[in-house]
Amino acid sequence: MLTKSLTMIPVLNKNNNAGQTMNKPVSILAASAIFACSSLTSLSTQAMSSAKPAPSGYTETEHPIMLVQGILAFDSIAGVKYWYKITEKLEAEGATVYTAHINALNDSIARGEQLIAELDNIRAVDPSIEKFNLVAHSQGGLTSRYVMNVRPDLVASVTTMGSPHQGAPIADVVNNIFPEGSVLGGAFELVTDAAGSLIDKLSGDGVNKGDTRALTYEFTTAGAASFNATYPAGLPSSDCGEGPASVSLNGHDISLYSWGGGSTFTNALDPLDYLFGTAGLLFNGESSDGITGSCSSHFGQVIRDDYNMNHGDLINHVLGLHTWFDTDPLALYRTHANRLKQAGL
Repeated sequence: MLTKSLTMIPVLNKNNNAGQTMNKPVSILAASAIFACSSLTSLSTQAMSSAKPAPSGYTETEHPIMLVQGILAFDSIAGVKYWYKITEKLEAEGATVYTAHINALNDSIARGEQLIAELDNIRAVDPSIEKFNLVAHSQGGLTSRYVMNVRPDLVASVTTMGSPHQGAPIADVVNNIFPEGSVLGGAFELVTDAAGSLIDKLSGDGVNKGDTRALTYEFTTAGAASFNATYPAGLPSSDCGEGPASVSLNGHDISLYSWGGGSTFTNALDPLDYLFGTAGLLFNGESSDGITGSCSSHFGQVIRDDYNMNHGDLINHVLGLHTWFDTDPLALYRTHANRLKQAGL
């Protein structure tokens, strides 16, 4: 049969018409086979290249990172996370990351107690965990300072971003417009407490009812001064100065860092920029992120206080809309995780 098949195939040369007739389809079949093989190879290579790579270890800190939210704290609502794409960025290169479950609207002492309970629960589940790197935004910085002072055994480091350690002008304005004990003040508390409870419920935080009045007072000039007098560790000793790079509390060494923004309007497509741009007018020309003055953000080692970011940009919101001409917020977190790693934290 093989011989018969071979004899039926014409000799392919320029003097054989049949060979010339058959040359074209054979060439097409050959080309098709080559194309199919190359396509399969390409698809195989693409599949291999798109496979999830192993973590590089760049963000793999010694102690887990606990992200501590600020005002309106939530984990995730309707698929949108408070720490927009930040958790994923850190975990992709080796970090272990937790997100705090605390009141959306409450003072830092109450929130701090909630955070302490959560940290203890995590350690009970995983006894290999000794301490945490608290990485905190806005009010989360004061919440973390409380935890650091009350339970230093839980804390390896505290990093604050845009935290109003010296208070926020908008809190004084709100407190004056809606004074405690007034009809307006009562309405303010009723509405905002309800809003806070709704956020807590939607986020699934499982915490008790918050207290917006206590939160508002905490960030007034008087409230901030009172909090700082009770928990001074890590604060600068001079106006707009730099705090200590570390403190020792009850025999526990804790490293301290901070950074902040110096812009209020960074992207016209971001609806929050209009809020921060307006609130920033209260600073009368002083550098701020729209909520926190650049100097007020100082705590521990100041990495930088004038990033081209507003209060929302510091957590990559809204939805990653920030300036296109300066540092990407995600890069700050990635770099800082590596900084903690290099410090053995």
